[in-house]
Amino acid sequence: MGFLDNLQEWFTACTKPKEKLVPKKTVNVRVKMDCEGCERKVKNAVKDLEGVESYDVNRKLQRVSVTGYVDSEEVLEEVRNTGKTADLWPFVPYDLVAFPYVKGAYDIKAPSGFVRNVPDAMGDPKSPEMKLMRAFDDDNPHACSIM
Repeated sequence: MGFLDNLQEWFTACTKPKEKLVPKKTVNVRVKMDCEGCERKVKNAVKDLEGVESYDVNRKLQRVSVTGYVDSEEVLEEVRNTGKTADLWPFVPYDLVAFPYVKGAYDIKAPSGFVRNVPDAMGDPKSPEMKLMRAFDDDNPHACSIM
């Protein structure tokens, strides 16, 4: 049976490895665009990517939205190859942040109606860290009273 085992290994070596499937998602990229020429450069770079189903270039918001079976790093690299400064969209709509008034949420560069996605100011009340903090709290009547 040694020959058949070697034959099986030879056939498996000839087959191509399966490519990893990328799920369908929307990638938002912040791109510094000043004129119609900049917008056209970015649009042409994005539409030629493999797996792109739709794209939207918004010069006013300085944002490019790409929907399809694409990798976010691949889209970011392709936009940067046009010579434009680009990074992933760091803002979320104002309504999605639990408490948008905390320090660091507002950004001067953020478009109207958007804030930075910051972690919650207060932790989860059921987390072990919060329980330990309340164990020695003066407002808790069942707290430890050493003194």
